[in-house]
This record gives sequence, C-alpha cells and structure tokens, in this order.
Amino acid sequence: MIELEVASLGLDKASNTPVVILREVGGERLLPIWIGPGEASAIAMELAGIKFSRPLTHDLLNTVVRSLGSELVRVLITRVVDNTYYASLMLQRNGETITIDSRPSDSVALALRASAPIFADADLLDRTTVEIEGASLEPGFGGAAAGGPGASEQEAAPPEKLRDYLKRLDPEDFGRFLP
Repeated sequence: MIELEVASLGLDKASNTPVVILREVGGERLLPIWIGPGEASAIAMELAGIKFSRPLTHDLLNTVVRSLGSELVRVLITRVVDNTYYASLMLQRNGETITIDSRPSDSVALALRASAPIFADADLLDRTTVEIEGASLEPGFGGAAAGGPGASEQEAAPPEKLRDYLKRLDPEDFGRFLP
C-alpha cells in the first residue's frame, strides 16, 4: 500500500466537476478522483481550516466515531470498477479492526478531520496512469483522465502518451474549486 496525501482540490474545466487530486507521499504519481460538490466543499473547508459553530456531516461522523470509543486509523482506496473508485474506512475499537465501505470522497473528508492516513494499492496508482481511457490531451487538461466526466472512447490516448502527460500534470491545470 502506498500512502497518499491531498495534493489539491480542483475543478475539471471540461465538465465543471470537482476533482480531488491525491499524490503519493514522497513520490510523483497522482490519483485524480472526480467527486461531488458537497464532498468537495467538505474537503475544501477542512483544508482551509474553516470551522462552523454547528457540525457538518463529516464533522458529525468524526464525532460519532470517537464518541463510540473508535478511532479512524486509516483510509484505503481499494479498487476502481467501471470508473468508480471504492474505499474503506479502517476503524479500531477495543483492539478490534472494523472495516466500513465508503466512497473515496467521504473517506478523504473524514481522514482529514481525524488526521488519519490515506492509502491506495500501488497497482491502482500504476493502473490509473496506464489504463486511462478517454483522456483529452488538450492544453489545460480536457477533463477526461481516469475516466472522469467527459470521457469519450473517440478521444482515447495511447497509454505511453497519457503516461507522459500525467507525469507533467500540475494540479493547477484543473482550476480552483471554491466552496
């Protein structure tokens, strides 16, 4: 498993869809995951250190987990199926590990609040950079990498060309997401 960190939160200019960009700790590989606007706002607010007087959903869940004597010890991004990523929350309670299925966007938002590490299988990072279909290689990032919204089989790039493009990808190419 490879530890990841939130590198950036952006907005795919082609589809106007938020993207959380995870980067391997101490490495260069990126894992872009297209997410919903609510989860993007939750991640952006936590990254910006914005706190509210009343708990929002992810704050509430973090409080519930802790109040039940559990701790979020890690998030695992486990697989991608039909361009949909899957994740698991790994909780620990009384020496027992509890695994809960979760969307990656919710997992990232919760991990940030709980200061828990985020991991993905190395094969997933490798596959994401090689087996991406429908990536637009237009300047400014066309928005279809990793099978994101706007992907089209007619625009598919050869894996080596896409791999080179992703190596040069700057999270700034996505544009800023403003909650």
